[in-house]
Amino acid sequence: MSVDEVLLANLAFYAAFAERDMEAMQQLWAAHAEVACIHPGWPLLEGRQAVLASWERILANPESPTVRCVDASARLVGEMMAWVTCREAVPGGQMIATNLFVREEGHWRIVHHQAGPTPGQPSPDELREEWN
Repeated sequence: MSVDEVLLANLAFYAAFAERDMEAMQQLWAAHAEVACIHPGWPLLEGRQAVLASWERILANPESPTVRCVDASARLVGEMMAWVTCREAVPGGQMIATNLFVREEGHWRIVHHQAGPTPGQPSPDELREEWN
């Protein structure tokens, strides 16, 4: 188990999103663990059926924006759980996202995705000023 494997699973998630590939999206979400999702501006969705139905609507909608994963960083929690934080480049701006993964049947599977707007990536100097 490595950070690289988690980052590859995360890339597969964004590839399924970009390609509007519902079959790939279904395979990426955990089948046995509980799942949840919070899309920007949506309420909390819980359960595989509700989460996958939301992705079906998003991927089938020709108005859905193109999303590209930027600056992904992964963390492992033991051998069975990991999370990725990243920025999502969208037309006209960016979002910030967290994707949680669990090991299921030898593969990293998503159990939670949450994305929301962010004004940008502050510089280290801006962060220091904000906290002082």
